[in-house]
Amino acid sequence: MFISRALQENRSVNKWRGSVGGIVDAPIDKVWSIVSQTERLPEWMPMVETCTRLKGVEGEPGYVRLVSGFMFPQEDGDRSWIKEQLISIDPILHSYVFRMEASNVGLDGSINSLRLIDYGDDSTLVDWSFEISPVEDASEESLIDYLGFLYKSCINKIPSAIKASSHYGQYRCQLSCSLESYDHSHDKMKAL
Repeated sequence: MFISRALQENRSVNKWRGSVGGIVDAPIDKVWSIVSQTERLPEWMPMVETCTRLKGVEGEPGYVRLVSGFMFPQEDGDRSWIKEQLISIDPILHSYVFRMEASNVGLDGSINSLRLIDYGDDSTLVDWSFEISPVEDASEESLIDYLGFLYKSCINKIPSAIKASSHYGQYRCQLSCSLESYDHSHDKMKAL
């Protein structure tokens, strides 16, 4: 089983761990193009409203982003926010690891690792593992189940994000082709 070096280095005896997975009926490169880009998070993470770059270069360790939305309900009704740092990324192995640096959800220091595996027949296995520090007054089983449910809902949203991006690409092509046709017919009219 693959476990990234960054995840191994951050393991400790008192962490709570979980993982979820799912098969996406799309080639690994299409899935990677969705899950590896910060600006695309809201497309496949239904609870994320915004994602903003804070520092560094996307796709390079040290990159920091701020994610906000309704990941974890807040008593005051405010949106959840999480500041996370990219610890490692491997585009060839289609994997990355983020660590939550700060948040208003109580999961600071948590590690999320996402890895894609070519499953054959143009399908991809998405493997999402996570570890968190124990949370006071919370049940380990309940919190791990909730995070598993949350992350599984993200995996389940990937196919529709891919489909939407494909339709957008087709729309752009149709619009571009229509404009080219218009320009050509306009040129013919000028010649008359």
